[in-house]
Amino acid sequence: MKGWIIAGGSAKALLAATSICAFTSLGLGQQLYIQESDAVAQQVDEIYVAGLRYLANTQQSNGTWDDTRYGGLPGVVGLAVVSMLAHGEDPNYGPYSQEIHRSLDFILGSQNEKTGYIGNSMYNHGFATLALAEAYGAVDDPRLGPALKKAVRLILNAQDRNPLNAWRYSPESTDADTTVSGAQMVALFAARNAGVPVPQDAIDKGIQFFLKCQTAEGGFCYTPGSSANPARTSIGCLSLALANRKDSDAFKEAFQYLKQAGEQSSYHYYYLYYASQAYFHASPEAWKAWNRKNIKALAADQNEDGSWEGRYGTTFTTSAALLSLALNYRLLPIYERKGGD
Repeated sequence: MKGWIIAGGSAKALLAATSICAFTSLGLGQQLYIQESDAVAQQVDEIYVAGLRYLANTQQSNGTWDDTRYGGLPGVVGLAVVSMLAHGEDPNYGPYSQEIHRSLDFILGSQNEKTGYIGNSMYNHGFATLALAEAYGAVDDPRLGPALKKAVRLILNAQDRNPLNAWRYSPESTDADTTVSGAQMVALFAARNAGVPVPQDAIDKGIQFFLKCQTAEGGFCYTPGSSANPARTSIGCLSLALANRKDSDAFKEAFQYLKQAGEQSSYHYYYLYYASQAYFHASPEAWKAWNRKNIKALAADQNEDGSWEGRYGTTFTTSAALLSLALNYRLLPIYERKGGD
């Protein structure tokens, strides 16, 4: 995450209820997958709505947040947008429509018109591209499609120039790491879900880089030859899952490492953002157990104003916390479980 300092398509209709999951209406324009009981569903939504209200109440008129330098970065703004879209209200007329449009205006205004680069780091570019992909087709703004295509082209061009076929801090980087590469991989999958062409070769090359970063214990490290940790392993698990490689030994060994390693303390909310998705894709049973624990922990740590505090500012931390809960709604295309429920 130190590169962050230098500096995840239309929302689909609700998925059909299955034998594992049932729906319950919450009176807020969206529905929630119930894993335990109506009481659990209500608790999740109370936590989530409080977090969204914090983001809405603290957003500035230019679509950013003033909570240290991170609240004004396109990547953080992008994650906040995705957390709003994930709750399911109409992004054009719903209670958070104004905030969504303001932040998308900021992201679009931060994009280099010629190159498609958003912000001044590939961390920012990846998360901002994810926001464009999830907003495209759902938000009434004709600028989104062209901007998304430019952003994807930038990611692909950066990969083509990189000897490791992956990404690091800038589009011109000749080295790579799993955290920056994970942000680009998720953005590419989201863009593909939105209908933007993404060559399979680009996905395969990105996965090959991740495999070079897998340790003998099964976890994923920052760069080849370094040590693994839970946050990076969560990123690796998610990338493999989205690439339809959950049946591979690499995924199985990584998830086993993740379960045994426990939580990530240094980058806790960054870990939660990715770990929730890794557990979700691993199996319904694994995610249900992880989700129960996550709900309890986030409820205890949430501030009275609805926010969470962390090393990258309250906007990033609150957005990451909310997105770790957003799989209870599963409204975003990027949150579909590969291989079914």
